[in-house]
Amino acid sequence: MDLILKYFPDLSELQIKQFEALEDLYKDWNAKINVVSRKDIDELYLRHVLHSLGIAKVITFSDNSSILDVGTGGGFPGVPLAILFPHCQFHLVDSINKKLKVIDAVSEAIALTNVKTTHSRVEAIDETYDFIVSRAVTAMPEFTKWVKGKIAKKQQNDLKNGILYLKGGDLTEELKQYTTIKAFLLSDYFEEDFFETKKVIHLPLKHK
Repeated sequence: MDLILKYFPDLSELQIKQFEALEDLYKDWNAKINVVSRKDIDELYLRHVLHSLGIAKVITFSDNSSILDVGTGGGFPGVPLAILFPHCQFHLVDSINKKLKVIDAVSEAIALTNVKTTHSRVEAIDETYDFIVSRAVTAMPEFTKWVKGKIAKKQQNDLKNGILYLKGGDLTEELKQYTTIKAFLLSDYFEEDFFETKKVIHLPLKHK
């Protein structure tokens, strides 16, 4: 938890309590349903919570922004971002229903009211959002096909509406076809070794 306060010192008392509660909740649930790998659960704040909040280092979502989290798994990056941005709406989607039950239980336990979950493939979601976030569920060309037509027309943030993708490693080949893409290095914001090759990729997308 000290890690979160190190990089986000201006949290409210409620946000601090919500973030603090995540460790015990996820450890408890992980014993029943494996949503975080066994080796990662002891480093939940570094590898999952802070990693998710890397997106918040490249954008401060305007109030009332809508964000779709695709392949959310145990709720990352959606749950940490929803705690940080209580006036935005987060829609967390995954094709594995039991993981969403964990998110629903965690959200209820910490009184997180700006999260909804849907058990579905993203292609079947028929809504539009300011941003679509995810943690490396597939290669970007495939991902853009999945989310086609799901970006809202109205712009209300400093970054253009589109995809915010958490990814690591050398992405030169995967991203070479995109001319408007920007990669933000998480090592510019976080000093821990874990973030050395991690990035937030922003790809603006047009409405429809």
